[in-house]
Amino acid sequence: MRKSTISRKTKETDINVSINLDGTGESKISTGIGFFDHMLTAFAVHSSIDIDLSVKGDLQVDGHHTVEDTGIVLGLAFAQALGNKIGLTRYGTAFIPMDEALGFACVDISGRPYLVFNAEFEDSRTGDYDNCLTEEFWRAFSMNSLITLHTNVAYGKNDHHKNEAIFKAVAHAIKDALKISGDKVLSSKGVL
Repeated sequence: MRKSTISRKTKETDINVSINLDGTGESKISTGIGFFDHMLTAFAVHSSIDIDLSVKGDLQVDGHHTVEDTGIVLGLAFAQALGNKIGLTRYGTAFIPMDEALGFACVDISGRPYLVFNAEFEDSRTGDYDNCLTEEFWRAFSMNSLITLHTNVAYGKNDHHKNEAIFKAVAHAIKDALKISGDKVLSSKGVL
Protein backbone atom coordinates (compact mmCIF):
# COMPACT_ATOMS: atom_id res chain seq x y z
CA MET A 1 0.00 0.00 0.00
CA ARG A 2 1.15 3.51 -0.79
CA LYS A 3 0.96 5.22 2.61
CA SER A 4 2.78 8.02 4.38
CA THR A 5 2.77 9.89 7.69
CA ILE A 6 4.40 13.30 8.11
CA SER A 7 4.61 15.71 11.06
CA ARG A 8 5.92 19.24 10.77
CA LYS A 9 6.07 21.89 13.49
CA THR A 10 7.12 25.50 13.00
CA LYS A 11 6.50 28.69 14.98
CA GLU A 12 3.42 29.22 12.77
CA THR A 13 1.88 25.76 12.39
CA ASP A 14 1.82 22.28 13.89
CA ILE A 15 0.68 19.73 11.30
CA ASN A 16 0.23 15.95 11.41
CA VAL A 17 -0.98 14.03 8.36
CA SER A 18 -1.38 10.41 7.34
CA ILE A 19 -2.45 9.49 3.82
CA ASN A 20 -3.22 6.32 1.92
CA LEU A 21 -3.12 6.77 -1.86
CA ASP A 22 -4.94 3.44 -2.28
CA GLY A 23 -7.78 4.31 0.06
CA THR A 24 -11.49 4.90 -0.28
CA GLY A 25 -11.63 8.64 0.36
CA GLU A 26 -12.10 8.45 4.12
CA SER A 27 -11.06 11.64 5.83
CA LYS A 28 -10.64 13.20 9.24
CA ILE A 29 -9.67 16.81 8.63
CA SER A 30 -9.31 19.69 11.08
CA THR A 31 -7.49 22.87 10.04
CA GLY A 32 -9.47 25.47 11.99
CA ILE A 33 -10.81 26.94 8.72
CA GLY A 34 -14.24 25.51 7.98
CA PHE A 35 -14.36 26.12 4.24
CA PHE A 36 -10.82 24.75 3.79
CA ASP A 37 -11.84 21.59 5.69
CA HIS A 38 -14.78 21.29 3.28
CA MET A 39 -12.49 21.57 0.24
CA LEU A 40 -9.97 19.05 1.61
CA THR A 41 -12.77 16.63 2.44
CA ALA A 42 -14.07 16.95 -1.13
CA PHE A 43 -10.52 16.35 -2.39
CA ALA A 44 -10.20 13.18 -0.29
CA VAL A 45 -13.58 11.80 -1.36
CA HIS A 46 -13.08 12.50 -5.07
CA SER A 47 -9.46 11.30 -5.22
CA SER A 48 -10.16 8.20 -3.08
CA ILE A 49 -7.13 9.19 -0.99
CA ASP A 50 -7.60 8.58 2.74
CA ILE A 51 -6.50 11.69 4.64
CA ASP A 52 -6.14 12.09 8.41
CA LEU A 53 -5.05 15.70 8.93
CA SER A 54 -4.72 17.83 12.04
CA VAL A 55 -3.51 21.43 11.78
CA LYS A 56 -2.98 24.01 14.50
CA GLY A 57 -2.04 27.33 12.94
CA ASP A 58 -1.68 30.98 13.85
CA LEU A 59 -5.21 31.83 12.74
CA GLN A 60 -5.11 34.94 14.92
CA VAL A 61 -2.83 36.34 12.17
CA ASP A 62 -4.85 34.97 9.21
CA GLY A 63 -5.23 31.71 7.32
CA HIS A 64 -2.18 32.02 5.07
CA HIS A 65 0.33 29.98 7.08
CA THR A 66 -2.24 27.29 7.86
CA VAL A 67 -3.27 26.82 4.23
CA GLU A 68 0.19 27.07 2.68
CA ASP A 69 1.83 24.81 5.27
CA THR A 70 -0.96 22.26 4.84
CA GLY A 71 -0.11 22.22 1.12
CA ILE A 72 3.56 21.69 1.95
CA VAL A 73 2.93 18.79 4.33
CA LEU A 74 0.29 17.09 2.16
CA GLY A 75 2.66 17.43 -0.80
CA LEU A 76 5.54 15.87 1.13
CA ALA A 77 3.31 13.00 2.26
CA PHE A 78 2.08 12.47 -1.31
CA ALA A 79 5.65 12.36 -2.69
CA GLN A 80 6.74 9.93 0.02
CA ALA A 81 3.72 7.64 -0.48
CA LEU A 82 4.32 7.38 -4.24
CA GLY A 83 7.29 5.11 -3.73
CA ASN A 84 9.17 3.97 -6.84
CA LYS A 85 6.40 5.01 -9.29
CA ILE A 86 6.65 1.73 -11.22
CA GLY A 87 3.49 1.20 -13.28
CA LEU A 88 2.11 4.64 -12.49
CA THR A 89 -0.27 5.98 -15.16
CA ARG A 90 1.37 9.34 -14.44
CA TYR A 91 -1.08 11.63 -16.27
CA GLY A 92 -4.61 12.65 -15.40
CA THR A 93 -7.12 15.22 -16.63
CA ALA A 94 -10.58 16.11 -15.34
CA PHE A 95 -13.32 18.63 -16.05
CA ILE A 96 -15.75 19.24 -13.19
CA PRO A 97 -18.95 21.30 -13.42
CA MET A 98 -20.18 22.80 -10.16
CA ASP A 99 -23.51 24.33 -11.09
CA GLU A 100 -22.61 27.43 -13.15
CA ALA A 101 -18.82 27.03 -12.70
CA LEU A 102 -16.52 24.80 -14.74
CA GLY A 103 -13.12 23.82 -13.41
CA PHE A 104 -10.52 21.59 -14.97
CA ALA A 105 -7.15 20.21 -14.02
CA CYS A 106 -4.28 18.36 -15.67
CA VAL A 107 -1.67 16.49 -13.65
CA ASP A 108 1.70 14.96 -14.48
CA ILE A 109 3.36 13.04 -11.66
CA SER A 110 6.67 13.91 -13.26
CA GLY A 111 9.13 14.68 -10.49
CA ARG A 112 9.24 18.22 -11.95
CA PRO A 113 7.10 20.56 -9.84
CA TYR A 114 5.21 23.32 -11.61
CA LEU A 115 1.90 25.10 -11.14
CA VAL A 116 -0.25 26.94 -13.65
CA PHE A 117 -3.27 28.47 -11.90
CA ASN A 118 -5.96 30.37 -13.75
CA ALA A 119 -8.94 31.40 -11.66
CA GLU A 120 -10.49 34.70 -10.73
CA PHE A 121 -12.71 35.14 -7.71
CA GLU A 122 -15.50 37.69 -7.27
CA ASP A 123 -15.00 38.18 -3.54
CA SER A 124 -11.97 38.12 -1.28
CA ARG A 125 -13.47 35.47 1.05
CA THR A 126 -15.69 32.43 1.09
CA GLY A 127 -16.78 32.02 4.69
CA ASP A 128 -13.66 32.28 6.83
CA TYR A 129 -11.37 31.37 3.92
CA ASP A 130 -9.38 33.85 1.82
CA ASN A 131 -9.97 32.87 -1.83
CA CYS A 132 -6.43 33.89 -2.81
CA LEU A 133 -5.18 31.00 -0.67
CA THR A 134 -6.43 28.42 -3.16
CA GLU A 135 -3.51 29.24 -5.43
CA GLU A 136 -1.10 29.24 -2.47
CA PHE A 137 -2.31 25.80 -1.40
CA TRP A 138 -1.93 24.24 -4.84
CA ARG A 139 1.47 25.87 -5.36
CA ALA A 140 2.75 24.46 -2.06
CA PHE A 141 1.23 21.05 -2.83
CA SER A 142 2.63 20.82 -6.36
CA MET A 143 6.12 22.00 -5.37
CA ASN A 144 6.37 19.51 -2.49
CA SER A 145 4.68 16.56 -4.19
CA LEU A 146 6.92 17.11 -7.24
CA ILE A 147 4.01 17.18 -9.70
CA THR A 148 3.14 19.43 -12.59
CA LEU A 149 -0.36 20.80 -12.06
CA HIS A 150 -2.47 22.99 -14.32
CA THR A 151 -5.75 24.26 -12.90
CA ASN A 152 -8.29 26.50 -14.57
CA VAL A 153 -11.75 27.86 -13.97
CA ALA A 154 -13.21 28.44 -17.43
CA TYR A 155 -16.21 30.37 -16.09
CA GLY A 156 -18.48 30.77 -13.10
CA LYS A 157 -19.91 33.35 -10.73
CA ASN A 158 -20.10 31.75 -7.29
CA ASP A 159 -16.71 31.56 -5.55
CA HIS A 160 -17.71 28.54 -3.47
CA HIS A 161 -18.51 26.68 -6.69
CA LYS A 162 -15.29 27.83 -8.39
CA ASN A 163 -13.13 26.66 -5.49
CA GLU A 164 -14.97 23.36 -5.26
CA ALA A 165 -14.65 22.78 -9.02
CA ILE A 166 -10.87 23.25 -8.71
CA PHE A 167 -10.43 20.92 -5.73
CA LYS A 168 -12.62 18.21 -7.29
CA ALA A 169 -11.00 18.52 -10.72
CA VAL A 170 -7.54 18.12 -9.20
CA ALA A 171 -8.81 15.17 -7.18
CA HIS A 172 -10.15 13.34 -10.24
CA ALA A 173 -7.03 14.12 -12.29
CA ILE A 174 -4.79 12.79 -9.50
CA LYS A 175 -6.99 9.71 -9.06
CA ASP A 176 -6.43 8.84 -12.73
CA ALA A 177 -2.70 9.60 -12.59
CA LEU A 178 -2.25 7.34 -9.53
CA LYS A 179 -3.63 4.23 -11.23
CA ILE A 180 -1.20 1.39 -11.77
CA SER A 181 -1.29 0.42 -15.44
CA GLY A 182 1.97 -1.32 -16.17
CA ASP A 183 5.17 -2.74 -14.75
CA LYS A 184 7.68 -0.01 -15.58
CA VAL A 185 8.19 3.69 -15.08
CA LEU A 186 6.33 5.64 -17.77
CA SER A 187 9.24 7.74 -19.02
CA SER A 188 11.64 7.52 -21.97
CA LYS A 189 14.37 8.35 -19.41
CA GLY A 190 13.37 5.34 -17.33
CA VAL A 191 12.97 7.44 -14.19
CA LEU A 192 10.57 10.05 -12.79
